[in-house]
Amino acid sequence: MRPVLYAVAFAVAIASVCVTQPENLSRRTLTFAQRVSYQRAIEDVYWRHRIWPKERPDPKPSLDAVFPRAQLETKVQDYLRDSQMIEDHWQKPITAEQLQAEMNRMARDTKQPGVLRELFQALGNDPVVIAECLARPILAERLVREFKSRSSSPQLAGKANREAITNLRPSALRTIAHGAADLPGVAYTLPEISAPLGCTEDAWTPTTLTNAPSARWIHTAVWTGSEMIVWGGSDQTSNYSNTGGRYSPATDSWAATSATNAPSDRAYHTAVWTGSQMIVWGGLDQSFTPTNTGGRYNPSTNTWTATSTTNAPDPRYSHTAVWTGSEMIVWGGFIDGFIVNTGGRYNPSTDSWTATSTTGAPDRRFDHTAVWTDSEMIVWGGSNESVGQLFTGGRYNPAADSWTATNTANPPSRRQAHTAVWTGSEMIVWGGCSGIPCTNILDTGGRYNPATDRWTATSTTNAPSARYSHTAVWTGSEMIVWGGNDGSHLTNTGGRYCAQSGVTPTPTPSPTATATPTATPTPRPSPTPRVAPTPRVRPTPPPRP
Repeated sequence: MRPVLYAVAFAVAIASVCVTQPENLSRRTLTFAQRVSYQRAIEDVYWRHRIWPKERPDPKPSLDAVFPRAQLETKVQDYLRDSQMIEDHWQKPITAEQLQAEMNRMARDTKQPGVLRELFQALGNDPVVIAECLARPILAERLVREFKSRSSSPQLAGKANREAITNLRPSALRTIAHGAADLPGVAYTLPEISAPLGCTEDAWTPTTLTNAPSARWIHTAVWTGSEMIVWGGSDQTSNYSNTGGRYSPATDSWAATSATNAPSDRAYHTAVWTGSQMIVWGGLDQSFTPTNTGGRYNPSTNTWTATSTTNAPDPRYSHTAVWTGSEMIVWGGFIDGFIVNTGGRYNPSTDSWTATSTTGAPDRRFDHTAVWTDSEMIVWGGSNESVGQLFTGGRYNPAADSWTATNTANPPSRRQAHTAVWTGSEMIVWGGCSGIPCTNILDTGGRYNPATDRWTATSTTNAPSARYSHTAVWTGSEMIVWGGNDGSHLTNTGGRYCAQSGVTPTPTPSPTATATPTATPTPRPSPTPRVAPTPRVRPTPPPRP
């Protein structure tokens, strides 16, 4: 019973906070209900910035529709419990000085000063509330992870206290929150947000490594509008992961994704953002076996829900996935020794799968690309065991469940491990490699207009160095490519390609180099390009650095 009483006593001290303000030395009380109200104000800012894909036919719902009060209470309970654990187990209670330092760090290091100002304003620009409701949750989670990583024993001492913390009833937290506790001498100050412009053009700024996920590759990442979510992947010793992290540029901080009910360890999977959830699916598991399982991750509630396997496509990896606004379409890839041209459409609203037609579908392939055009999925390029690299593709219309081949007149040369982006009217493909093995590294590309079914070559003037397995995104006016393998080592360079959407630029657009980071990462061993396996022989997973 004593551990429970001890946990309750500490919760009184942090659930209701009384501080001395420098201007009037008045006593302040912050109840559990007030904390929940302020948590809602924080979530409202993040929800306003969350991307609601324009492809979705339904309007963006209200915060209350996606984030019920019970979930707000859970978030508050979680950071109160973390604070209790720090006090109960490590005897290092969070101090006012630490909270002030955390506020100062956010204001100094923010990568989205505008959003941070919105968060401060949502909390009334009150340094007490900001310290307790914005800084404390971030600091408490970080300290718990740091203390756990330093523990000399996996069987942490104070098990009874931890169990008391974990099992502390929500009603107890709400009840004790009505009490008051003095924190003499506390005088928080509101820090000045130091980056009025937010970023410097054509320059790199490092993200914090504090509380970041472990180093990894062949993982996935999505941008929600408020945070970047990375998940899964492999370390350099081929240990696959089902962990991840959410990075908030506004506070320059990481929060771990929940492992509860998360999909199994994997790499070479796919991920899409729906507007409220990240859906991960497929990939190779730790035993190098393809899987057809997945999960839907809700960053607001930090919870996972498994995707149905009923009528799901066969297990696979190195496939593609696009989000249509109502469905995720997966297609192609490896299936335990076979390269395929099959796929499936997953509807998260009904948790159900529908197979894509194979009538008129492109040849089977892997290491291809796929983009969504608002009405069609366009797949292009890739490789298979019959002909090697491909310069063909297809347009899939889910409304009609039908395929139309892309034009083979003047397309980019055969390639795999390239990138593709959708501009609003054209698909731009760039880079990649060809040959068997795939040692002919490319710096060429092409723009495909589905309205005219025609290809136009991209300029090579000032283009980035040839590379494959890089990344590319469309900003609304430019395609930015970065990283990848140039055939001898991994690179941290990139380029910006300017294209006038829907209009042939005059003169031909030229790429613009991106700045190289001041601190250049040490190059890692170069992976060998993937080669299609012999049919009916289980493929060896692609090599890792």
